Amino acid sequence: MNLDAFRDSLQAGEPPADLSLPLAALWQAAKGDWNAAHRLAQTDDSAAGAWVHAYLHRVEGDESNAGYWYRRAGKDHPKGPLDEEWAAIAGALL
Repeated sequence: MNLDAFRDSLQAGEPPADLSLPLAALWQAAKGDWNAAHRLAQTDDSAAGAWVHAYLHRVEGDESNAGYWYRRAGKDHPKGPLDEEWAAIAGALL
């Protein structure tokens, strides 16, 4: 799946079945369900899971907590638009 197909999948009521936990969390976040996205991100201990977790705390407005998760992910703490970060994370994980 590429980024365009991932975006297109947002028209469905459920995420594609073969998504990793971090991608499923990004899918839920794009659908506006922060709580479902956060639950998924919390269950993945990988660097990818930490990256998505960090992004979600940025969405929430908790920059301090986001910083912790960016460090765990080994990623810089971005300051740009959230939609650009979402696309960057999704593109990197697909």
